[in-house]
Amino acid sequence: MIVFQAAQEHVLAALQRVAGIVERRHTLPILANVLLVKSGASIELTSSDLEVQIRTQAELDGEAESYTTTLSARKLQDILRTMAPDQQVTLEDKGGKITLKGGKSRFTLQSLPATDFPLVQEQTDWGDAFAVPQKLLKHLLAQVSFAMAVHDIRYYLNGILFEVDARQLTLVATDGHRLALTRAELSQAVAQRQEVIFPRKTVLELQRLLADTDEPVQLQLASNQARLRFGNIEFVTKLVEGKFPDYNRVVPQSHPHQLALGRQTLLTALQRAAIMTSDKFKGVRLNFDNSGLHVGAHNAEQEEAADELDIDYDGPAIDIGFNVTYLMDVLSHASTDMVNMALADGNSSALFTLPDDPSFKYVVMPMRI
Repeated sequence: MIVFQAAQEHVLAALQRVAGIVERRHTLPILANVLLVKSGASIELTSSDLEVQIRTQAELDGEAESYTTTLSARKLQDILRTMAPDQQVTLEDKGGKITLKGGKSRFTLQSLPATDFPLVQEQTDWGDAFAVPQKLLKHLLAQVSFAMAVHDIRYYLNGILFEVDARQLTLVATDGHRLALTRAELSQAVAQRQEVIFPRKTVLELQRLLADTDEPVQLQLASNQARLRFGNIEFVTKLVEGKFPDYNRVVPQSHPHQLALGRQTLLTALQRAAIMTSDKFKGVRLNFDNSGLHVGAHNAEQEEAADELDIDYDGPAIDIGFNVTYLMDVLSHASTDMVNMALADGNSSALFTLPDDPSFKYVVMPMRI
């Protein structure tokens, strides 16, 4: 039977929506495959890594019979990428022999039984559904995701906190050395406060899939799962167990010394200074006084970098060290011309905020240089 036939771009687009989580090497070989379920003119594609499951639907021409199988997601993707976007692609099953055709090209593919595909067992204790525009959720994730930990033994740091309280959605990420926080107002209040941690892999995949559109993402949270529906995608993910740190204790409330800094000017100065840091020691020294901002760095080879920026500052002299990467991260992800920086002294954390976005806060701890 003809499972489907369509232009290459339509088939590839559907496959790309689900193939991002598929790993080439897995303890279960079938997890390298995508599950295809044909029903009438509609075909459903599902992928899973046992932690995340993504499902999408596509309207592709083919025979109206029901059909299920699993095929290698990577091989399908690689084959389709080599074909022209307007080329007609056909997938056929003749007695268990599955063939993919495109133009004069022909590929015979190995399949595994659809009954062996391990679908995620979804929860039944879902909380109130709430909606966020795709564009807004993508923006919120981008504002904090760079501060997530990577393979930290404190597993609850390897992700993003989602906190829903009445009409407020709060996202927080921290690796223990810096913390990024952002908030947005929901169009409708939720009845019960919910707090969960999205895994790092889930966050990265959502950033890839979410579109710059005002179409809504419907979110539902359970005790150990989250479900998101947007466009023609259903996204189910396990959540990170554990208690996220109390971010309210980390965010400074009354740092007395406030500065307005040109974002791009400061970023390029830090990028120059970073050249003189080493891979193991990324320290940069910032000295604030009435004459300006002095940026300095050095390395074990006795090489040094020194830069000076004109700033409006009339407070006491403050000499403070930071991991230069942490500073460049926040400046790179912001899009405003100016950033605000609040300081207390050379031994306390610094608070970065954005003039046109009071909901965003970035806290970075100092380092001894």
